[in-house]
Amino acid sequence: MKWIESRIPDSGNIRDERVRSAYGKAASLVGIGCNAVLFAGKLAAGVISGSVAITADAVNNLSDASSSIISLLGFKLADKPADAEHPYGHGRYEYFSGLMVAVMILVIGVELLKSSVEKILSPSEVLFSWVSVGVLAASIAVKLWMSLFNRKIGRKIGSTALEATADDSRNDVISTAAVLLATLVAHGTGLELDGYMGAAVAVFILVSGVGLVKETVDPMLGTVPSAEQVNAIRSKLLSYPGVLGVHDLMVHDYGPGRQFASVHVEMSAREDPLASHDMIDNMERDFLQDEGLHLVIHYDPVATDDPRIPVMRDVITKIVKGIHPDMTIHDLRIVPGSTHVNVVFDCVVPFGFQMNEKGIKERIAREVAALYPHYYTVATLEHGYIPPK
Repeated sequence: MKWIESRIPDSGNIRDERVRSAYGKAASLVGIGCNAVLFAGKLAAGVISGSVAITADAVNNLSDASSSIISLLGFKLADKPADAEHPYGHGRYEYFSGLMVAVMILVIGVELLKSSVEKILSPSEVLFSWVSVGVLAASIAVKLWMSLFNRKIGRKIGSTALEATADDSRNDVISTAAVLLATLVAHGTGLELDGYMGAAVAVFILVSGVGLVKETVDPMLGTVPSAEQVNAIRSKLLSYPGVLGVHDLMVHDYGPGRQFASVHVEMSAREDPLASHDMIDNMERDFLQDEGLHLVIHYDPVATDDPRIPVMRDVITKIVKGIHPDMTIHDLRIVPGSTHVNVVFDCVVPFGFQMNEKGIKERIAREVAALYPHYYTVATLEHGYIPPK
C-alpha cells in the first residue's frame, strides 16, 4: 500500500477524482499481473497432473485477470471530464465495467461446471505432483494478500468495484483450498474428488458473478442511500442556526465520488428571507467543499408564531404512526376559514404499504375530526427516497 501511495501525487486527497482514479488504476494493474502469473502456474500444474479442478482454478484466475483489465478500462473511461452531452460526468463507466466482468464470470462458471460434471460422470486418474501442491499453496497466499490489498484500497477510495474484487479474491482462497484438499485426499486415500471440487469451484465462480451483477446493477438503477449518509446529512443541516427541520432528501449517484442531492430545509417565515437565502448558500458550499456532495437546498418558510401548529403536528404524527410506524409528515400549515379550519400537510408513505391513498386520507381525516370537529385535513401523499428514521 505504501509503495502505491508514494507513486501517486497528493495521495492523501482522495476526494480529488484524479487521485481516486490513480488508486483504482494501480490496483487494477496489480490484479492483472498477479492473476496472469497465477493462471500460468496453475495451468501448467493442471496440464501436468490432468486435474480438471486445478485447470478450472487456473481459468478462474484468467477471468480475474480479464476482470482487472476491464476494471482498468472502467477507471480510465470514468476519468473523462463532464461534457455537453454528459453534464454529470462519466463515473458510471465504473459500474458498466463491473457489469461486463460479472457477465464474463457467469459464462466461464457455466462452462467450467459443464466440464466438471463430465469429469464426475467419466472420471480419470489425476497424477499427483508436489509442484502442483506448491503452486496451489502459493496461490492461496497470493490471493489472501490480494483480498486484503483490494479491500484496503476499495475502502480508502469508496470503490464498490474494488471491494467486490476483494470478495472475489477471498472466494478464490476458499476454492483453491478446496482443490488443494482434493489433491491431497486423492494422493493419500485414492479417493478421486477432482470432478466434485471442480464443480464446487464453478459454483463459487457463479455465486461471485451473481453477487457482482447485483452490486453493479443496483447503483445504475438507483438505490437508496445508506442510513449513515442520510443521518450525517440531516445532522449537519440541523446544526446550522435557524434550521428547524429537514425533509424530501433525494440522493442521485452518477458514479463513485459523483453524487448529487436535493433537500427541503424548514426555516422560520419571520426571518429575513435574504438572510435565510445567504445561509442556504453557505450550506450548499460547505457540503460541496467538505463532503464532495453537490447539494441543492429548497427553502421552506415555516410559521412559528401560530400555537396551533405544533399541537396539530403532534396529533397528526401520532395518527400516521398508528397507520404505519415509518410514516411521517412535513410542511404542515393551518388555513383558518369562516366555517372550518384547513390543516394542510404532506405525508410520506413507505413503499410497499398496502393501504391505498384514499383509505389513508379518510382515516387521517376521520381521526382528526373526532378530536377537532371543525378541522378538515388536506393531505398530499408521497413516497420517500431515503431509509426511514
